[in-house]
Amino acid sequence: MDNSLFPVDTQSLSNPGAAELEDRRIAVVGLGKSGLAAIEALTRITGAQVSAWDSDISKLASVTGYPLATAGSDADAEELADKVLRWRPDIIIPAPAIRETSPLFTSAQAANIELASEIEMAWRLRAVDSEGRWAPWLAVTGTNGKTTTVTMAAHILGQAGLGGRPVGNVGNPAITESVRTDAASPRALALELSSFQLRTTSTAEPHAAVCLNIDDDHLEWHTDRESYWRAKSRVYHSVRVAAVYPVGDKSVQNMVDGADVVDGARAIGYTQGVPEVGQIGVVDGVVVDRAYEDNRWEAATELFELADLAQLAPGGGSVPGHILADALAATALTRAIGISPESVRSGLRSMVPGKHRIEIVAEKDGVRYIDDSKATNAHAARASLLAQANGTVVWIAGGQPKGAHFVNLVREVESRLRAVVVIGTQQAEWHEALDSLDIPVHYVSPSASQPMHDALAQARALAQPGDTVLLAPAAASMDQFSSYADRGEAFAREI
Repeated sequence: MDNSLFPVDTQSLSNPGAAELEDRRIAVVGLGKSGLAAIEALTRITGAQVSAWDSDISKLASVTGYPLATAGSDADAEELADKVLRWRPDIIIPAPAIRETSPLFTSAQAANIELASEIEMAWRLRAVDSEGRWAPWLAVTGTNGKTTTVTMAAHILGQAGLGGRPVGNVGNPAITESVRTDAASPRALALELSSFQLRTTSTAEPHAAVCLNIDDDHLEWHTDRESYWRAKSRVYHSVRVAAVYPVGDKSVQNMVDGADVVDGARAIGYTQGVPEVGQIGVVDGVVVDRAYEDNRWEAATELFELADLAQLAPGGGSVPGHILADALAATALTRAIGISPESVRSGLRSMVPGKHRIEIVAEKDGVRYIDDSKATNAHAARASLLAQANGTVVWIAGGQPKGAHFVNLVREVESRLRAVVVIGTQQAEWHEALDSLDIPVHYVSPSASQPMHDALAQARALAQPGDTVLLAPAAASMDQFSSYADRGEAFAREI
């Protein structure tokens, strides 16, 4: 076990950051999971004056039990922002769904009011023992692979006896776990961070952090591509031990090169090839560490074998490259806080494939049906498509494009395609990318009452024995479904 790595005295834990918020006026805008968690923590352990706001007036019912200074609602974004600012808050905690181009952001910035994410509050209010020690943070961001990587890291921490529940953008608010002062409080935290959360996180100091990759995504939330890149790069701000990066990704390496880190922090690379000093990589099917050990100049420490990831290979085949990359990233993060090879190996072995992520649903009449509904952007869809054989994929794509275009994606994966079926209510970007192809392309009516039924009827007609019908939409789901999970479940039901 590695639980002696962090001699945090759980009997003396407290939240010293609470004193800094005494009598501060804090407006929580957006009453989803993270907003409610922030309200619970702020009203329980601080003396702040807290208000609650949401565009949906029915959401106010969820905060009636808290000692709030006030609460309010307005369906109009400008009116809601005006109401919040008239309350004269010192700090505004915006829900991740509130765009940086929104009236709330622009009005707060014009009034010089601090915007702080729930993640920022989780850091300020984190539990600290009498010696000033806290559970180290391991932060994960990227366009694709965040949830897999943070779950792997959490499994490894669990095997080391330090905790095991991933937090942040996975649906478990970070503030709930970070402020805990009971004897079972986590001794380390693995956090998934979206660009939305990072945009308003400023003082956190993760022990280790990684940006897995970056590609166009959420451009409708950010002002432009550069703003999205800057938000993602904030994951490396004030890193204490290791700025982890994928070797060869120049955009991410530029983030690391420009990061303002704590003195002594190092850049640690991971690669699917043979590692150099300062990297974690693969030698003859074995993942080895040449980054953290004292003898890294002369030797490498064996961590795990690729066979330890066999359960994550779809259909019993080889482990996809992006899954291996996620495992390498999770390993590099946890090794930054001294996790043993034994815990790394057992943590990865305990991983099971996630739902709606390259999940083989069925094989009928010689055709495989794969649900990768979680591929909500071009980067994720590209990885899924390139894992298939040339000319064998009937691709179901489409949904909310989130400001992205797909010409480059289609150009890169065209060799894999037999046909394409497009769903979603916004199809102009797909016409732009697909209409010049010399393969069948079918567009399901944007007004279809059962879009997945219609899509699969076309896909079945187009597929041949040996083919794969692949749901990898490269777009968000909420134009026609309640979530990517709902979209994937509709795919499975129809099959």
